[in-house]
Parts: sequence; C-alpha cells; structure tokens
Amino acid sequence: MSIVHIVRRLSFQIFVIFGLSILIFLLVRIIPGDPARLALGPEASEEQVANLRRELALDKPLHTQYYLFIKGLSEGKLGTSLVTRRDVSEDLMQRFPATLELVMTAMFLAVLFGIPLGIKSALHKDKLIDHFSRLFAFAGVSLPRYWIGLLLQILFSYHLGWLPFVGRISGAPPTHISGLYLVDSLLTGNFSAFGDSFLHIMLPAFTLSLSPMAQIVRLCRSNMIEQMRKNYTLVAKANGMPDNLNIYKYMLKNALTTVLTVCGLLVGFLIGNAFLVESVFAWPGIAYFGVNSVIRKDFNAVIGVTLIVGLVYSVVNFIVDLLYGYLDPRIKIKK
Repeated sequence: MSIVHIVRRLSFQIFVIFGLSILIFLLVRIIPGDPARLALGPEASEEQVANLRRELALDKPLHTQYYLFIKGLSEGKLGTSLVTRRDVSEDLMQRFPATLELVMTAMFLAVLFGIPLGIKSALHKDKLIDHFSRLFAFAGVSLPRYWIGLLLQILFSYHLGWLPFVGRISGAPPTHISGLYLVDSLLTGNFSAFGDSFLHIMLPAFTLSLSPMAQIVRLCRSNMIEQMRKNYTLVAKANGMPDNLNIYKYMLKNALTTVLTVCGLLVGFLIGNAFLVESVFAWPGIAYFGVNSVIRKDFNAVIGVTLIVGLVYSVVNFIVDLLYGYLDPRIKIKK
C-alpha cells in the first residue's frame, strides 16, 4: 500500500466532507419557516425576531453566512443551537457516545449472527436452514425498522415485561469515562449499571441490527457458495484436507474480503437508520437530537449532525479501503 494511494484517498474524503457541508448548508436554508421565529415562539415581537436573526447572521447573504460557518468550524464551533442555546458541538459531544454505543452493539450483533448463519446456509444449500436464512434476509431488508421496534416493544416490554420500553438507563449512569455506559460500568466495576444499560440497549440494538445482519447473511452465503466451486477447494478436498480446516481457514478468508467492505458501508447505514430507531426508543443520541432539530428547524444542529454522520461514514470507509487492499493481495494499487 503506497503512501501516494493513502494520501489520494484521504484527500478524496476531505473533498467529500467539504461538498457535504456546502450541500447541507444550502438545504437547511431553503426549508420553509423562519428559524428565529420558531425559536422565539409566536408571542415574540418582530423586533426580537430581527435581533435574533442579526445575532445568528441570518440577515447576511448566503456566501457570508457560509464563510462565518467555515470560520467557526475551523475553531471547533458549529454555531449556537436555537433550542438548547449552547454550542452545537457541546450538544453533539454529549449525545454522540450514546449513538456510537448503539451502532457498535448493533454491528456486533449483525456480525456475530450474520456470518455463522451465512456459512451454515451455504454449507446446507437448499436445505431447511438455507430456506430459513433466505426468508430471514428478505424480511430483515424489507421490513421497516420503526415497525419492528414497535412490535418488539409490545412483545418484550408490554406483554412479557422482560425489557424496558425506552431510554438508556433507569438508575444513575456510571462514572463518565468514555460516555459508553457498557464500557464505563465495566471499567468502574458498577455491575448494576452494566446490567441496567445492557437491558436498555438490547431492543434498539437488535432492531437496528436486523437489516445489516440480513445483508451479511446474503453476501456471506453467496461468497461461500462461490468459494466451494473454486478449483483450490476441490483440490484440497480431493487431497483429503479436513472440511473444517478448508472451510474456516481458506474459504472463509476469501469469502470475507467483500463482507469487510460491506461492513464498512453498513456502519454509515446504521448511523443513518438510527434516526428512526432512536426516535422509537427515545434513545438520547445524535440521531434523536437530529430529528428534533429538523422539526424545530434548528439549522446549526441539523448541519452538525449531518457533518458528524458524514465524517464517521468517511473515516470508516477510508479504514476499510486500506484494510481491503491489505487483506486481499490480488488488489493492485496504481501508483
């Protein structure tokens, strides 16, 4: 992997973030409604609204507003939220760990169950488990996340009472270290907080993981079936190599190269789909914050949430792109 390729890919990701900032900056300003009026309410006078517009530089031309936005962004500021009256960067830093914990747990569940189910489906092609996995993959991709979340709440929270309806934790949160409740509770030995936060995250994480889990199952199944037809697999089997060694050391490694790339794309997909899941489960993350910001036309908050999602998506895909070139020696990087 050449340094030139790494620099080229990194430059491309920076260009993507810059283009995203321009696009979302323009989009939030063409949404109907006056953000200053929405922030102050219908009882505010025109003078108060005009003062707030002047304070937020909404009375200036678009190019001037964008320049001020980029200037503040270079200083680590995303502007003042119209709802919380704090800098948006502070609100995002407070809520991002909740979304990160939810997304990583969902991704862990998707990989944990998706890859073994895909392997079993390929090894038992056209058998009962294969039919089940294909049905599950179809349902996981097609069914809406919010609908599945509501069904799980009705079953496991209302009827069975096993898991909590909403929220991130019922009692006091663990001592803040990383902002990830599961991690912080383990680091501080607060096992009651760990159990409480674990029960709260199970329903939203499982709901969020269904679609990527289904995609991983389908992709892993098709890749494993393809590897089973390759010459090296047939030769190894003819020479008496044990099936488990052939499957899990050679076939699976070749089959997972494309799965790795898709997993990187799915991280961005999970953050995007977290908007619906966090709204259903009242999960206090940036996605739930972003939904409320759109409703109230808190444009600085909307821009901040979008940039964070785009940044995470770009960073993950940059890392996956480098790992993919490293793990698959067949890929040749042009200098």
